[in-house]
Amino acid sequence: MGAGHSHEPSETLPPAPPDLRRIVTLVIVPLVVATLIGLIVLWPRGETAQQPSDTMARLHGEVVAATPPCPREVPAQPGGDCGTAQVRVGGETVDAVVPTGPSAPQVAVGDKVVLISSPDAQGGQRYAVVDHDRWGWLLALVALFAAAVIGFARWRGVASLVGLAVSFGVLLLFILPAIQRGEPPLAVAIVGSAVIMFAVIYLTHGVSVGTSMAVLGTLAALVLTGLLGLLCTHLLHLTGAGSDEAAILTNVLAGVDLRGLLLAGIIIGTLGVLDDVAITQLAIVGELSLADPTLSARRLYRSAIKVGRSHVASVVNTIILAYAGASLPLMLLLVTAGTRTRDVLATQVMAAEIVRGVVGTLGLIAAVPITTALAAWAISRAHRHRVSAVPPEQRPMQG
Repeated sequence: MGAGHSHEPSETLPPAPPDLRRIVTLVIVPLVVATLIGLIVLWPRGETAQQPSDTMARLHGEVVAATPPCPREVPAQPGGDCGTAQVRVGGETVDAVVPTGPSAPQVAVGDKVVLISSPDAQGGQRYAVVDHDRWGWLLALVALFAAAVIGFARWRGVASLVGLAVSFGVLLLFILPAIQRGEPPLAVAIVGSAVIMFAVIYLTHGVSVGTSMAVLGTLAALVLTGLLGLLCTHLLHLTGAGSDEAAILTNVLAGVDLRGLLLAGIIIGTLGVLDDVAITQLAIVGELSLADPTLSARRLYRSAIKVGRSHVASVVNTIILAYAGASLPLMLLLVTAGTRTRDVLATQVMAAEIVRGVVGTLGLIAAVPITTALAAWAISRAHRHRVSAVPPEQRPMQG
């Protein structure tokens, strides 16, 4: 037993009796085995489907001299070049053109940039600045993030960062390559999300009956999310097409299942929030039982669900605004074109974003009562076992 104000489930939950541990083991172990089998079956093998290689090479360098871009009153021709820069690449300095356009990079002396190199008509090399090199600042930002997490959460923060690394590892080494090689996106997302869920929850919060309740609640909500996603995409006739990214993918990866990719995105995007909600509800039930060990499972559930409702009410707004923010440029484009609100929301791309937000939120709502009920049942059972193990003469007087 830990401190009364701890929000770490492993510190607030009573020891589980042997029969409860056996029940949980009989449920969790087959799920873990099924996940490992799915991981083996869907693991990416063979050659990667990629775009045909071209003669352009990407280089990194630093701007040592630059001329200003074309003035706004005298714009360059569409697709033309505007301005030049001298860029130090390795031990040599090359002349590079700076393209024009609203999205073209604005460079100055000292900037780290990305160049592309391609053969010119005279048999030499032509260089062009295509973007800023952000790698150094990204590493600094990640280091600041890691320092803040570890400084505040100490060893628990280290475990959280390890879990985050596992999540990105599964995404980059399994989910994306498997989809790229033609595996069903929905099946890949389910297996990948299960791997992330088991690894992150158990790594961050320890292996116990309590965290297993959070795992089961998260898994149940994920299944519900996937089923709702299937239903909604069918009823709304969503194919996953309509965006520029989808158009590019159909050319790069022939036969890619765009609808399955949409469903995979919904599941993966919902997983992180489900983890947070499930662990929070588990901790709440643990704290309530610590404050009053005599509470029954029903009373534990009723008390904890009140906090869960407040949590859901705040997170719902967060999820919807996050999806709306990601779609803001598209919404602005459609509104600027004079499209009516009804027609804007009914487009393939906007309807897909609405489905992402709504289905993810419904999965989140489902996770709260499921996890709370599982945690209340397990904790009340553990308390009954602990009380029954105490001789009658040593039990506290009731009433």
